[in-house]
Amino acid sequence: MSKIIIKNVENMDEKTAITLKIMHSLPAWFSPPDDIERKAVIHREYPFIVAFDDDAPIGFVALKIHNQYTADIFNLGVLESYHRQGVGRLLIETAERYCIENGYLYLTVKTLDSSAEYEPYERTRAFYQKMGFVPLEVFKTFWNDENPCLFMAKWLSAV
Repeated sequence: MSKIIIKNVENMDEKTAITLKIMHSLPAWFSPPDDIERKAVIHREYPFIVAFDDDAPIGFVALKIHNQYTADIFNLGVLESYHRQGVGRLLIETAERYCIENGYLYLTVKTLDSSAEYEPYERTRAFYQKMGFVPLEVFKTFWNDENPCLFMAKWLSAV
């Protein structure tokens, strides 16, 4: 692995291109294609942090700002060949610094609850817990009946 560089990306077209490339390469986590296309447009308006290996984007986190206290990890994706190499950790740590510098107290994330029994998201939940997020509530119909939403949060003042 080359040296990983983390950057805030401001250019809207670059945000879209990176979203499409990474999310389309992760079908176990992101689908259907029209939802990926919709999120690629939404990400244009959000703070967007990208991990690069040389000049190639390998991961990103898009943050949705809810209010003066809370930001949300709207989407986070890392190319599967870079999983378990610290890229996700670097993205979360950079997102936390961004939030702290901008006065947010909480960072939240929504992910698939364990009641859905889907292995890729077992790893996702374990990752967020390792990063200090705690489960707060399950919303059984937030997305749809087959995809119960686990709402997790991290208090940033403790970081």
